[in-house]
Amino acid sequence: MKKYHCQEITENLLNKEIRLSGWVSKRRDHGGIIFVDLRDYTGIVQLVFNPEDKELFLKAESIRSEFVIEVKGIVSDRLEGTINNDLITGKIEIIVSSLRILNKAETPPLKINDDNVNEDQRLQYRYLDMRSDKMQKTMRFRSKLIQVIRNFFYSKEFVDVETPILTKTTPEGARDYLVPSRVHPKEFFALPQSPQLFKQTLMIGGMDKYFQIAKCFRDEDLRSDRQPEFTQLDVELSFTDEEEIIQLIEELFALIFKDVMNHSDNLNFQRMSFTDALKNYGCDKPDLRNPLILKDIKKLVKEVDFKVFSDHVDNTNSRIVALKVPGGTSLSRKDIDNLTESVKQFGSKGLAYFKCEDISDIENGITSPIKKFLNTTVIKSILDEVTASNGDLIFFSADSMDIVNSSMSALIKELGARLNLLSEGWKFLWILDYPLFEKDGEGKPTSIHHPFTSPMDTSDLKEKNIYDIPSRAYDLILNGNEIGGGSIRIHSKEVQMKIFELLNISAEEMNKKFGFFLDALSFGCPPHGGIAFGVDRLVMLLLGLDSIRDTIAFPKTQSSSCLLTDAPSSVDEKQLSELSINIIKSVK
Repeated sequence: MKKYHCQEITENLLNKEIRLSGWVSKRRDHGGIIFVDLRDYTGIVQLVFNPEDKELFLKAESIRSEFVIEVKGIVSDRLEGTINNDLITGKIEIIVSSLRILNKAETPPLKINDDNVNEDQRLQYRYLDMRSDKMQKTMRFRSKLIQVIRNFFYSKEFVDVETPILTKTTPEGARDYLVPSRVHPKEFFALPQSPQLFKQTLMIGGMDKYFQIAKCFRDEDLRSDRQPEFTQLDVELSFTDEEEIIQLIEELFALIFKDVMNHSDNLNFQRMSFTDALKNYGCDKPDLRNPLILKDIKKLVKEVDFKVFSDHVDNTNSRIVALKVPGGTSLSRKDIDNLTESVKQFGSKGLAYFKCEDISDIENGITSPIKKFLNTTVIKSILDEVTASNGDLIFFSADSMDIVNSSMSALIKELGARLNLLSEGWKFLWILDYPLFEKDGEGKPTSIHHPFTSPMDTSDLKEKNIYDIPSRAYDLILNGNEIGGGSIRIHSKEVQMKIFELLNISAEEMNKKFGFFLDALSFGCPPHGGIAFGVDRLVMLLLGLDSIRDTIAFPKTQSSSCLLTDAPSSVDEKQLSELSINIIKSVK
């Protein structure tokens, strides 16, 4: 007898005997008849136990939620008035003739498919949470996504190569997870933050086209979209350039949206320079669904005697911007005060604004706390610059570039969500022409991406200010979220050493951390480049989930612990001794 899954049972099988297995989702007694909702990963089907078969009925009375059972029975129409249109199987039921209890279950500490269960409980009993429709859908979506990705790269003659998990500690922006070596006392492996050096070494080794679904590890403070261990799609090609990689990835996403998302429309990939992204949106991850754009008005207020503006007019490291919010006059004074407080967390001193009730009547139709500092000509020029209309609200910010960019990009995001300004659909954006370096918190140079990114022109390393050197890096943004990033790599030993020098890495440190790689570069390294995508984050975005933890079978909490296994945990003294490790108790 053929075994079926719940959702396969339809009216096409009426009056046929079938076999089903699954979990008891719910049991109900009505008028001397027992009804059971049987659940498997495909859905739910209703079982019916009639009292005529006393032995079978008695057995059915003993089953409880989450018992694992197997049944045989006849597919039958439901009686009129009992049809459940919310279920694919809602028009039929199974009249059970045979029941096997494969395993009993304790009373579950949480209800399957209950959205009100707190996350800690879901993670502690992940094996129960995994039975929910949401987790089943997510895990199977993820599996299909990875299958499509693998098949795509196989079809393009890429080689799937596994790179080491136990490797050497290298600076990549976050702390490493260290693994002590028993064979080499007082020495440590590091878990890889990415396969960066290995994939570049594969290109030196003539592998030509590589990809991997790689596990990566970073010991950093967690957010909803971060995990200490995560999965990355890693790609590298020899004899390539930016355009070839961009075209390859656009083709991949077209396939993903067609075969995984069932999305039939053509995808539109736009491009924007890093400079233009900061100018228009204040950040390098703009959400193109949001119509709000910053306008620089420094030239328009150059002669204005208003200290908030005049303090920044002649400062090349400052910005004065206007942000038009269509229909923003609907915001109350309290709303504006709350928005003003929200930008202060980014260092902003506050927000000035125009309320545009009637732009044809500047005297009476524009209300603003700063209006008295501005003459009619300046006000009109600002209205023209932002193409204001009646009903618009215009916010102003004046401060250092960093503060204006961070505060106003956050304001754009908040207003887009609050006023339902976001358009529907998927907006892809390539950010190009990143600078090679930026200043860290101590004012020292650091790589914006990583130190293996090639400059646009190697002669710039000698001729330009270090912070003005453009790179050959590129990031892919989807609806305001960075989903991947890459670059054309340095393939010259001399250029690589020069980059290390500019990053204040000494010759001794170069040799200690990157000696093997610098040696490899001197043996005929081809031009090469690549890109990487966070698989967990991509699944989260494509399914519209709130947390990356919902995309991983057994995730860690925000404190980097596993509630299921109670990891991390202490180990016994013998294990520590074998690793030449002494635990020093912290002094409070």
